[in-house]
Amino acid sequence: MALPERRAAVALGSNVGNRESHLTFAVSRLRLTLSDVVVSRFIETRPEHAVDQPLFFNAALVGGTRDTPSRLLARLLAIEEQRGRVRSYPGAPRTLDLDLVLVGDLTVDSPSLTLPHPRFRSRAFVLEPLAEIAPELVDPVTGKTVSQLLGMLRADGA
Repeated sequence: MALPERRAAVALGSNVGNRESHLTFAVSRLRLTLSDVVVSRFIETRPEHAVDQPLFFNAALVGGTRDTPSRLLARLLAIEEQRGRVRSYPGAPRTLDLDLVLVGDLTVDSPSLTLPHPRFRSRAFVLEPLAEIAPELVDPVTGKTVSQLLGMLRADGA
């Protein structure tokens, strides 16, 4: 039995090497996996907690999938690996970072995957590009749209 198609949201980031090329590569690979892909513009942002790292390019992408969240995550990790992603320590600079943010109304809490992404509600570099392309997506935990979450984050001064 086929799984129903769900809209998946992916956050993209890069702060090592040719950042634009890394994000463009990820988008091209995700177009092979997801249907009806919509991509935000690329924005330049400061690293969240590290002051001694290069600036990031960030973006968001939304597309349809019939994959399980675990299978989709495996695809994201494989794309990162194809671009030379090294996880030397948490928060290390990276050629490519692909975070699975949402998959429809699914919630997952396992050792290898948490959905929705546990920190996306507090990250302007995720919410701003996501609101550009899919402001109506709903966080299944809070019941709020991406647009509402971004408004709340801005009201809090982020």
